[in-house]
Amino acid sequence: MTDVKKVLAVVSPHVGGRAAGSALATAFPGEAEVTVVERTDEDPAALRAAHVIVTGLGPVTAQHIAVAPELELIQCASHGFDYVDLDAARARNVPVCNIGSSGAEKQNVAEQTFALMLALAKQLVPAHTALVDADWALPRLQRSITELSGKTLGIVGLGHIGEEVARRALAFDMSILYAGPEPVAAETEARLGARHVELDELLRTSDYVTLHAPLTEATRHLLDADRLAMMKPTAFVINTARGALIDQDALADALENGVLAGAGIDVFDPEPPTAALRLLKAPNVVLSPHVAGVTRETLVRIAVAAVQNAADFLAGRAPRDIVS
Repeated sequence: MTDVKKVLAVVSPHVGGRAAGSALATAFPGEAEVTVVERTDEDPAALRAAHVIVTGLGPVTAQHIAVAPELELIQCASHGFDYVDLDAARARNVPVCNIGSSGAEKQNVAEQTFALMLALAKQLVPAHTALVDADWALPRLQRSITELSGKTLGIVGLGHIGEEVARRALAFDMSILYAGPEPVAAETEARLGARHVELDELLRTSDYVTLHAPLTEATRHLLDADRLAMMKPTAFVINTARGALIDQDALADALENGVLAGAGIDVFDPEPPTAALRLLKAPNVVLSPHVAGVTRETLVRIAVAAVQNAADFLAGRAPRDIVS
């Protein structure tokens, strides 16, 4: 192995990836040779030579891993890691890391979660549309506008982002339930006033359900038709995590048939969604194009977190946030 480590920064389609690549290029001019590409198939020579791949949502497949004999680390410039073939990386004993403990995205994802919740509760989209169309919709809308205060918020996944959501929920005087594989520390529960319950109980009792779980084979379509049917007809579902956590057709059915009151969706499966996506025309939805983790401030934090972990690895230190 050569003394100079070769780092491949795969930047597309996530802007944070380009920031990470640029930061790596300037941070390690003598210790790392950095190649920034838009796709992993764009520069096969760079891929074959890579010791480290830093990727901002650019796929890293089994084929990519197979043609990179020197590969030692895959660093995701995101909380999510579902775009990396974990089985292939595991078979090669190549660690895959995210930026989970950095909390780089947590503030904005939590803010976007509440933006979607408030837009639904206050009926902002239909109110805006009606007013633009010269429709003074007050008599009609006042029957559907609701408050967050006093409502129960169910958080699926009380990790770094889920905690930020819970902290904000306290300011809105909401009750907090959460579901996950294991309860969090008792001190965290007490600080947030949160209670751990099974997922089915959370769905049956929550007025708002917000998803903050990673996408794995176990969580794919976590909310399917059966689970959506468990929710109150007055309840709303929010997804700022990964699109495939929800069966999108089942959600469209639930909205069209009045099984749910509404949904706020920032993530889709696939991305970008096609014109055939039924959620685009479903009633009482608020949609945004996977922007929950994207602000000027967030992109800097993402790049710094990814670069620092890669830098630690290149310096011989153990990387953090190994997800596989």
